[in-house]
Amino acid sequence: MTRGLPAAWSALFGAPFLALGTYVYEFQSQYPLVANQPTAPPLAGVTLALFGLFVVVLGVYVQFASTPDEPTMRENEFVVDDRDPAQRSALLQTFVSVPFLAAGLDLLYFTDHPLVYPTLALAMGLYLFSTGIHRYWRNTLTTYVVTNRRVLQEYRFVALSRTEVPLEKVRAVEERQSVVDTLFGLGNVHVRAGASGNLSVTVRSVYDSAEFADEIRDEIDHTVNGADRDADRLDDAFVEATPVDSASDDDDPVLDVDGSVEPLSSTDVDSALAGGSTDVPLSDAEPWSDGGTVEPLSEFDEDATDAS
Repeated sequence: MTRGLPAAWSALFGAPFLALGTYVYEFQSQYPLVANQPTAPPLAGVTLALFGLFVVVLGVYVQFASTPDEPTMRENEFVVDDRDPAQRSALLQTFVSVPFLAAGLDLLYFTDHPLVYPTLALAMGLYLFSTGIHRYWRNTLTTYVVTNRRVLQEYRFVALSRTEVPLEKVRAVEERQSVVDTLFGLGNVHVRAGASGNLSVTVRSVYDSAEFADEIRDEIDHTVNGADRDADRLDDAFVEATPVDSASDDDDPVLDVDGSVEPLSSTDVDSALAGGSTDVPLSDAEPWSDGGTVEPLSEFDEDATDAS
């Protein structure tokens, strides 16, 4: 099921057309609103009723239509941000049509003005209403996704429509705000690939559009300089993983920062043997007893060692 309440809003906006069409077709001659009012042809009533029914039914369909599936991620690809278009500006445009429609009906039934005036008012109201309710339905079924590799626009009405722009091909990121969008804190972001702009994605009516555009620019910059950044990250990880010697005695033979062993001089060996130090490598020192003093080898021990 989709987000929002398209079925409720569509029923609210479609019911007046359905009721007015039914009145014009069936009851205008029997129950006139004013005396000697002009009568509209029954075909006009049928058209209005069908239009209202269409709005209600389509709103129910949009309510229960499935939202676009999540895009299949490629290797090492992940979602950075995803946005859904806001509905406030679309609903406002639909509500603005109501005064024009009401004015057209008033001029048609309750005044003696030429028919051109009510016709113009009704035409303006129907245009605002149709574009506003269509924009609301479209926003309900649209999702924008930014990954570390591409920008996608997904729209599912009956079939899925998906447009994507690879980040490495993006040549411009434009921000736009209309007067109505500014009132609601909304904005549009146009992502264009190539000089001609044939391949593009327009993110419409999203909150914090400047922040969203900056996220796209950051990912583009990461894509262009990705090799350098990865090398820097590897260097940082190597420095953090290098073992640091914690020994405080500078005279002991310890590992250097690069992991090599400092060779012992003859003086270090003599001083180590004299003081019983255990820091001398076993290959360079004579066996010692448990007491830590160096025992000289007897002739018998030397013969046994040579024999072994």
